[in-house]
Amino acid sequence: MTTLPVRWLNEVQWDDQGLVPVIAQDAHTSEVLMFAWMNREALALTAERGEAVYWSRSRRKLWHKGEASGHTQKVLEIRIDCDNDVILLKIEQTGGIACHTGRRSCFFQRRAADGEWEAVDPVIKDPKEIYS
Repeated sequence: MTTLPVRWLNEVQWDDQGLVPVIAQDAHTSEVLMFAWMNREALALTAERGEAVYWSRSRRKLWHKGEASGHTQKVLEIRIDCDNDVILLKIEQTGGIACHTGRRSCFFQRRAADGEWEAVDPVIKDPKEIYS
């Protein structure tokens, strides 16, 4: 990835908290791996570093994906939707785990079946082993 001029950030439609929703998608399979938020600094750092940097709303700070787990996201492409208010990252997921639950995707469950939510994807690695 190459660093882009800062002016492209001005076209993003930031919400009233200065954030934009972000979808991380596997660049090769198109599988949606996770959803997160970015502020202006996080998006600029993502473009500069070529690795995903998000804004943690709960911790109120920047979060370099994989800083604790080692499961970083190499960003191959940054896209914006037609309304300029959602970012799509085409990524390569290091270690094959995007979710803090130890699964490939954060969308591992929540499949409705017979009035219940059922897990779809297995745990690849126990989170206790990832976050020691």
